[in-house]
Amino acid sequence: MPDIMTILQLSEYDDFVPVSALNAFLYCERRAALRHIENLYVHNEHTRQGDSLHQRADKSGYESRPGVRIERGLWIFSRKLKLYGRADLVEFRPHPSDSTKWRPYPVEYKNGRAKKYQNDDVKLCAQSLCLEEMLGVEIPEAAVFHAKSKKRRVVPLIDDLRSVTNRTVERMHELLETTHIPAPILKPQCKGCSLKEHCLPESTSDPNRTQFLAHSLFNPSYSNL
Repeated sequence: MPDIMTILQLSEYDDFVPVSALNAFLYCERRAALRHIENLYVHNEHTRQGDSLHQRADKSGYESRPGVRIERGLWIFSRKLKLYGRADLVEFRPHPSDSTKWRPYPVEYKNGRAKKYQNDDVKLCAQSLCLEEMLGVEIPEAAVFHAKSKKRRVVPLIDDLRSVTNRTVERMHELLETTHIPAPILKPQCKGCSLKEHCLPESTSDPNRTQFLAHSLFNPSYSNL
């Protein structure tokens, strides 16, 4: 099995999708397309805070504590799902039914307080699916660590979540294959999106406003209305 850096350099793996893209896709399909098709990435305070947190969490390293081994910034991938990425932290605990094996327990780091978001759970589930394929062991649960409240939220990897995750992977691959950029839709999450000034959801989600702006661009008399 080639290591992850070899995979990223081979043309046969060009259609692999980063696990982080699934989070972006469920947050907003247009944002995911702009990021992963148009390669448009812009920072704001939220992305800076997230990057700062992950710089610490993703720093590769290994440590051992009684009954647990910890890997940080662990590269993971799945040939079946055509995914790759880095897990913030993976705890390896003794397998309950086989003392010769270790069971991975992925932990995803997030900035805010402990609150359930589907996109976070799907990203964590995708990491777990990668690890299951790589290591040949079932992972029943994982966790999200919320930095602001300094609490872990346990995420049971139940069948429904696995189904949603697999479908999200399929839809993300379909989006990248079509190279179609979805039309903007003004939603509550637009307020904190770093791509808002490039997406312009207020201007283009309303056809009447779009027509008005087009006319005002080429007809000065409209700008005085």
